[in-house]
Amino acid sequence: MRSQTILSLLLALGLTASLTACSQTSTDAVEIQLSDQEITVDGSPVSTDPTQAVHTGADIIYYPEGTDETYGEGSPEEMHPVEEADAHRVVTITQPGSYRLSGTLSQGQIAVDLGKEAKDDPEAVVTLILDNADVTCTVAPALIFYNAYECGEADEASAGPNVDTSAAGANVVIAAGSENHFTGSHVARIYKEGTTDKLHKYDGAFYSKVSMNIWGDNGDDSGTLSIVGDNEGLNSELHLTIQGGSINIQSQDDGINTNEDNISVTTINGGHLSVNAGLGAEGDGIDSNGYLTINGGTVWTASNPQTPDGGIDADRAITINGGTLSAYGTRNDAVDSSSAQPYMELSFASSLPAGSQVKVANQEGSILWSGQTEKVCQAITLTSPDLTLDTPYQVYVDDVLQCWNSAGMGGMGQPPAGMDFQNMPEEFDPSQMPEGFDPSQMEGQPPEMPENFDPSQMQGQPPEMPENFDPSQMEGREMPENFDPGQRGGRGDMGGQIPDGSGSTDFTLTPGAMSFSGVCDSDGAGKTRVTFTLVGLEGFGQESLLPAVTAITPSQDLDLSLVQITVTDSPSEDYARSCLLSDGLDAVNGLLPEDPGSYTLTIAVVADAEGLTGATQIAFQVTE
Repeated sequence: MRSQTILSLLLALGLTASLTACSQTSTDAVEIQLSDQEITVDGSPVSTDPTQAVHTGADIIYYPEGTDETYGEGSPEEMHPVEEADAHRVVTITQPGSYRLSGTLSQGQIAVDLGKEAKDDPEAVVTLILDNADVTCTVAPALIFYNAYECGEADEASAGPNVDTSAAGANVVIAAGSENHFTGSHVARIYKEGTTDKLHKYDGAFYSKVSMNIWGDNGDDSGTLSIVGDNEGLNSELHLTIQGGSINIQSQDDGINTNEDNISVTTINGGHLSVNAGLGAEGDGIDSNGYLTINGGTVWTASNPQTPDGGIDADRAITINGGTLSAYGTRNDAVDSSSAQPYMELSFASSLPAGSQVKVANQEGSILWSGQTEKVCQAITLTSPDLTLDTPYQVYVDDVLQCWNSAGMGGMGQPPAGMDFQNMPEEFDPSQMPEGFDPSQMEGQPPEMPENFDPSQMQGQPPEMPENFDPSQMEGREMPENFDPGQRGGRGDMGGQIPDGSGSTDFTLTPGAMSFSGVCDSDGAGKTRVTFTLVGLEGFGQESLLPAVTAITPSQDLDLSLVQITVTDSPSEDYARSCLLSDGLDAVNGLLPEDPGSYTLTIAVVADAEGLTGATQIAFQVTE
């Protein structure tokens, strides 16, 4: 962990040194003044000669209407008439150097194309200094790096979470105090003629086909870059490093995407990043098809609220070594345990409404992190340099103290959480099971409970066993030494566990245990606590199977539209489905996954239900 942190710091220092060199050349930058009337280069009208360093007149690459399935994969909504495309003016940069962009281009594109050979030429480096530039393109990305030096290797065998992109050919500097706006479209996949191989596909409004760096101005992050995408926002086909500046992204799909499978690295070393993604049908906040590494800066990101998307999403490791993060999603991908800075992963039992105020405080009442849900979400991943290990924290939603519960709680047609029949203690008393209980006959059904049984009063104790119960029939399993049936187990420290089912109000970060699930209002909210019984589970503990849910019964009479059912994968990667209990058991069973793996089912009172709270969770497996 220490060596990883040192490497990250060295990479950050390397990028800072590169930024200094870039700033020293900024006074020699070619001045490009954009305008719908006349574009000038160093004060003179721009050339239309394609041999010049800056010229206009190139055709814009877009997806034309009137094409069929042999042309590519564009939908009718992604096609554009030729008249719309021809109305755009492309400003093309063809030679290495620094270029300062200012002014407005209401129908146009900035394109960097140093030739196909540039990918292997370390001198083929372009730095764009954005100094109050405003570009809008309705048929393609508003800015695109087609060809420049590629400093990275698309080699999965050597891929990892740390990359040095300081030599990258695509560089963007956000000038101090400037306001820059890039509003762009995208280009759906276009085939090479006669094949289905990709010729063009540019998903983001601000796009690079090679690794790209974005900086502030010599450490000054007062300049802003706003990106609005009708599909994705900020994209790189290999690596992306954000060293500084203030970047605001709004996108219909993913906010940031680096898209080389299992190789790309999105690195955030500094600056201020705000990503409001998934404004359309789907979309992650930050989506790396490889790695996501956060070493510093302030990051706020939110995904689509209706799909299983996350504020942070990566196919490989997500590593947090510094900075401040607020990631909101239906779910968030799990952070790698090798991260150097403590973090907190909160999975709420039911969705939080937009506008919810969430904060994390220490036991002295000091607020260490706070945030607001801009839209509905059910998961928050957060970090702050103020968080420390082995310290109890409290989480509040709208000033109501929260508690958490781990998967495997009682009341689910299974033994009380913590009771592992694989390891029964010597002192286990089988006479405490309910009369007539035969575990071999359960077949996923709950034992018959005593008359007037109230699961909320169990206080962590096992149900009474039948007189004829024979623990030797439990496949010869033994309970662990010092077994305590009141312990529920789980992914975080159980300090402060309340024995009546309300969960723990202590969110204590420990190495390898920084995730908390089933988060809901604690008993301190003064609400009536509801527990739930599920029928359909087969087996006990983490190896349970759930082929179908045949009944869900709350301990209190309530409107079933106030009960949310959620199924997620564990650890969180890409599966999250939910419905209301009022939707019926067919809808509930429609949530159950088919792919093999570990999952958690949560039954919870919705977050804004007046006077009620409560959640019940169970871990289950899907096997081949």
